[in-house]
Amino acid sequence: MKKPIRVAITGAAGNIGYSLAFPIAAGDMLGKDQPVILQLVELPMAIQGLHGVAMELDDCAYPLLHGIEVADNAAQGFKDADVVMLVGAKPRGPGQTRADLIRENGPIFTGQGDAIDQNAAEDVKVIVVGNPCNTNALIAASRAKRTNKANFTAMTRLDQNRATGQLAKKLGIAPAAVKDVFIWGNHSDTMVPDFSLGYVHINGEKKPVSAAVPAEWLAGDFDKTVRTRGKAIIDARGKSSAASAAQAAIDHIHDWFLGSGDNSVVSMAVPSDGSYGIPEGLVYSFPVRVTGGWKYEIVTGLPIDAAMQVRIDGSTKELLAEREAVKDLL
Repeated sequence: MKKPIRVAITGAAGNIGYSLAFPIAAGDMLGKDQPVILQLVELPMAIQGLHGVAMELDDCAYPLLHGIEVADNAAQGFKDADVVMLVGAKPRGPGQTRADLIRENGPIFTGQGDAIDQNAAEDVKVIVVGNPCNTNALIAASRAKRTNKANFTAMTRLDQNRATGQLAKKLGIAPAAVKDVFIWGNHSDTMVPDFSLGYVHINGEKKPVSAAVPAEWLAGDFDKTVRTRGKAIIDARGKSSAASAAQAAIDHIHDWFLGSGDNSVVSMAVPSDGSYGIPEGLVYSFPVRVTGGWKYEIVTGLPIDAAMQVRIDGSTKELLAEREAVKDLL
């Protein structure tokens, strides 16, 4: 039997954390033959609820779940973790700007970055889900001395999944028939959904996205819906995305570990290596290929027209402003 992989989840009693724990225990993230140990982390005030989550996990009797550890601090919760999923963060309050949220959440991720570097496995893999996730990942990665900064990533797979879902709905096909749509930039309304590599399978025929749906819809409703979907969900249900965010985090780690298959392109916000002129180190969503085994590679050499470049630059500018706002934490 394989050695269990230790997966730490912060905010594990919250809506997203709760939605994550059970499918991970069932093998949906790391594979149906990979045992896991869940290390569930919460604030002290939420620890009673977290014990309830652990009780439910016990009651599911998952064959792959080889242990549950509960902690009310990051140092204990991240001990020897192979994967850390940073979900817990303060949500934006009434009247708060994005800059306000960055300043409130920044110190959380400074502490968590330190705890990862001091306690997790040396080759730990990190996904930041708590918003603003790109800059929170930048903050956490800045604390890495023993661990690898390149392994600190942020989640834009939710935005890719939203783009995939919109195209599937428009064409009346299954989401699995939509491939290679991806996201540039920040997980904010400056993100840039890109369908230039995208294709769909319709009635046994492979078509480019640009040939399958009207250009005006792609430039209009599709683009706007993907960029503003989070707000639309809050407006509709009075709560932010939870199940879809959890699924996207699972997809992100699944493909990083096991590969996306078919040489597919997926979206990951990763520390820039300077590709496409994005400042080195900025945590930016790129098209990447993941072959499994915890390897990702930024897809380089894609042609970018002037209009797309303006938008990519706009998301870069926003992330640079966010970095400036937290420069004392880096």
